[in-house]
Amino acid sequence: MLCAVYKSRKKADTYLFVEKRDDFSRVPAPLMQTFGTPQLVLMTKLTPGKPLGIASVSRVMEMLTLQGFYLQVPPPVENLLEQHKLAQQPQQTL
Repeated sequence: MLCAVYKSRKKADTYLFVEKRDDFSRVPAPLMQTFGTPQLVLMTKLTPGKPLGIASVSRVMEMLTLQGFYLQVPPPVENLLEQHKLAQQPQQTL
């Protein structure tokens, strides 16, 4: 399955996969407004055995078939200070 991958100029590390180059007809208007003007990153052939950054190839293929697009957002930022504070708290015993 071929697809086009675009990056957002408004949202860091956010990518939009669509079935055909420059065809955003199946992408909801509010998403396009939030995403901003898409910048083409690459055209790629999705193959189940070929890794694809942080997204699952099978999930991307499924969503392209079902809804015509896949939105990849960056994972949430880890709050290391909060994790450290939690680790320092004494453990409660029952």
